Amino acid sequence: MSTPELKPSSPGIETAVVPNSAIAPEQAAQPVLPSIRLEKKHPLAIRWMHWINFPVLFTMIWSGILIYWNDSDNAHAHAHAVYRAGVGSFTLFRFFPPWFYNGIFAPDVRRGMGYHFFFMWIFAINGLLYGFYLLYSGEWRFLVPSRSSLADAIQVILVDLHIRKQLPAQTKYNGAQRIAYSTVILMGAGSLITGLAMYKPTQVHWLTTAIGGYEMARWEHFLLTLAFCAFFLVHVVQVALAGWNNFRSMVTGLEVKRAQEPSLEAERRSWHDRSEQRAGGARSGAPGSIAAK
Repeated sequence: MSTPELKPSSPGIETAVVPNSAIAPEQAAQPVLPSIRLEKKHPLAIRWMHWINFPVLFTMIWSGILIYWNDSDNAHAHAHAVYRAGVGSFTLFRFFPPWFYNGIFAPDVRRGMGYHFFFMWIFAINGLLYGFYLLYSGEWRFLVPSRSSLADAIQVILVDLHIRKQLPAQTKYNGAQRIAYSTVILMGAGSLITGLAMYKPTQVHWLTTAIGGYEMARWEHFLLTLAFCAFFLVHVVQVALAGWNNFRSMVTGLEVKRAQEPSLEAERRSWHDRSEQRAGGARSGAPGSIAAK
């Protein structure tokens, strides 16, 4: 083993120069690993359908309220305010007060019907394409609730209430998001079904009857609209709380993640690999194949 050589660095001070051969291999400089990475979160198709759906659904709600203003079957008692929130004979409030209608220029029911019946086709086509894309791409695996989603959702709510600090492990969506987004898809389907039952009650009388009749279809359609409004409020607040990184992923498709977090692309590749294995197993087990012989 060589002895370090002493060399003067300044008057009265000597420093040790250690030869490179004397440095242990484990003491050599190690490569610095990145602490973050850029990952593809939302495919282009999902981003397009998301941003198309936002103004379309907003227009559907606005125009639907204009139709509701005109379609009051008991206008003699409660003009333009058929539905209410209350229990028994007690009424907390009615939908909607006059100032609300004045703010959205409600008396123009013809405009409401025109917008509603036009944008419903865009809403329906966009929703169908979204459903087909989820099935085709396999992205539904990120969205559909798993066995642990309910327990994870409770933990997420506790974090939002500042009762718990640590969020549960997640991939693309947490348990609360899986449940909420899956529910919204079902709400969209329900809005189309109840809307069709009201739009063509005679032509699709079997559908109108199946969901309880015309008046029940109106109730269900109205309640689904309120549920969409509640989802909008919660969704916007949660996006604001999540920050720019999360919002940017729905614009560019990319998200900055910590290096140790689960990889979405790795999970997508695992879907593809399993599909290839199942397809290969099916081919090898088919009658007349070499493996079968």
